[in-house]
Amino acid sequence: MRTNKNLSAVAIGLACCILITWFSTSIRGVEKTYEVRPQISLPEYRTDAARAIDAYERLMERHMDLTEQNLTKIGTDIQQIAKKLDSIDVKLTMLSSRMATIEKTLGIKQSGYPLRKKLQPAQTQKKATDAPNQKPNLESLE
Repeated sequence: MRTNKNLSAVAIGLACCILITWFSTSIRGVEKTYEVRPQISLPEYRTDAARAIDAYERLMERHMDLTEQNLTKIGTDIQQIAKKLDSIDVKLTMLSSRMATIEKTLGIKQSGYPLRKKLQPAQTQKKATDAPNQKPNLESLE
């Protein structure tokens, strides 16, 4: 009986070894597969035409920015010029009123000549119909 116990213990041990070997993947030589996702980014292929278009767009953006800056500078310059012209106009008005009071007190007769002769409406229409393609004579206006 002892041999039957020893024999059955060896048989059970041998069966366990066979089962362990059967379910073991490393012994059978089955390879494990791993999924590898490389994260390499390559720039897209660009044609020469696409590069030229991009360069032209950048150039036009720079041109528009420079134009905007120059127009802003011109606007501020025009505002300064307008302020200066307004101050000159005020000074000329004051000077004209002072000259008028000086002439009045000294008894100087003011000249009755206007700076420019105004054309009568009839003369304007007549000149326009006489020579429609001729340039107007500026000397006759003064």
